[in-house]
Amino acid sequence: MEMQTEEQDEREVLKPYILCIFANICFAGFPVVIKVSLDKGMSCYVLVVYGHAFGTLATALLALLFERKNESKISVPIIRNVFFLGLLGGVLGRTLNYMGLEYTSPAITSAMGNLIPCITFIIAVLCRMEKFDITKLDTQAKIAGTLIAFAGAALMTLYEGIAVISMHTQASHQSATSKSSVDRDWIKGSLILLVSFFSSAFYILQTITIEMYPAPITLTSITCLSGTLLTAIMAAILDQEASSWKAVMGQHTSCFFVQCKNLKRSSTGVLIFGITIYVQTLVVKTRGPVFMTAFRPLSTIVTAIMGLFILREAIYLGSILGASLIILGLSATLWGKNKEKEEEPIGGCYISRSL
Repeated sequence: MEMQTEEQDEREVLKPYILCIFANICFAGFPVVIKVSLDKGMSCYVLVVYGHAFGTLATALLALLFERKNESKISVPIIRNVFFLGLLGGVLGRTLNYMGLEYTSPAITSAMGNLIPCITFIIAVLCRMEKFDITKLDTQAKIAGTLIAFAGAALMTLYEGIAVISMHTQASHQSATSKSSVDRDWIKGSLILLVSFFSSAFYILQTITIEMYPAPITLTSITCLSGTLLTAIMAAILDQEASSWKAVMGQHTSCFFVQCKNLKRSSTGVLIFGITIYVQTLVVKTRGPVFMTAFRPLSTIVTAIMGLFILREAIYLGSILGASLIILGLSATLWGKNKEKEEEPIGGCYISRSL
């Protein structure tokens, strides 16, 4: 009995790590697929709508199968939180992320995504969800990690450098374009990405909401539904061309799903907007938002490799140096989290510490 209990305890300890690794492998393929779709002419506004719609359908089915007996009541505060989750995750976060991706590359988008833990840490401190004592070594490590990560993001934004690894196609293409135009797009896209990452308040609000409504699959489904409705309104306002929607249903969707198949992904909406949001919900429920976002460097490495071989995109010196600083900063942040002495869970839910 004692051995079984120890094995169960070990599985419970390893479970959030495995879930985080799985989620970030999913995240790695996402910017590559989206970049291909955007380059084929798909509207970023419409693409966000369809992604959330697929996520809603997939998770609604799972909720009917596994959470039919859920007795939690949906109150007005929960509806309010779900509205803001849709606003932060879809309208602000995902749309701006796609816009930034149009001007940069999957590798840059994924590397700068490693800023999310640092931004999440700042927001968590402001919301008093993260313990902050400047006299303690763990807090100092998290502060230093945040500053180093932002320095890496600044380096990636302002400095491109030479192509360190190239499949030749990207290098020849860039030589034929205006260098100043490329630089402007690089900086513009990087700044848009930086702004989009401040929507990481999503993780903070998600942590609060799962405590109020402890049915993760159902919560994921209604969050995706909220994102679908809000992004549909946004798309109707900002992209009034009916052809944008027809293109998604026609030729470009075929390309989109062919790429998903090649990457062994069943559907971007199901995989990213559905399953990964559900996985995030499970992790933040027990480990907190900073822990969930601390595994982002894994997706950076996988995305860079995929972008190099699938999109033939070169890897530049500025990207390598900047990504290295960001990952170093994240390592310091995660080390600081591990130095925190104890959890303070109540009923299995995260209160103020992630590890």
